[in-house]
Amino acid sequence: MKPKNGETNLEYLLRNMQPVLEAEELVFCSLPSNQAEEFLSLCQGFYVEREGTTIILGKHLADMNKLSYDPTFKRISLQVYSSLEAVGFLSRITEVLAAQGISVNVVSAYYHDYLYIKSDQADVAYNLLKLWQEKLSE
Repeated sequence: MKPKNGETNLEYLLRNMQPVLEAEELVFCSLPSNQAEEFLSLCQGFYVEREGTTIILGKHLADMNKLSYDPTFKRISLQVYSSLEAVGFLSRITEVLAAQGISVNVVSAYYHDYLYIKSDQADVAYNLLKLWQEKLSE
């Protein structure tokens, strides 16, 4: 049974992160709020900043709508149900990726955490996380 508010035990989270690399290429676009509204139902996420609204959108949709972006990303979903109050989980993951020169943009939602990795590094990041999880589970 899943904990009501997600898991906080760091060892459990790391052993059970279950990364899944998604195939779709994604982009981050910054748009004026009124323009961003038309994409909210199509995007994977958004964040309102002073400078504009950042949306995370499929590359094909950005291209179709002539939106500017740079670079492209792929998403790794961490399937473990992590608490928003878990301490150290994402810092450990980003530390491992950073040691290999892999940049990561992290989004935490209610149930899961998502890693946005540059498209050309996504396979390496995914394989590294899978290998690390296997070693932690031994």
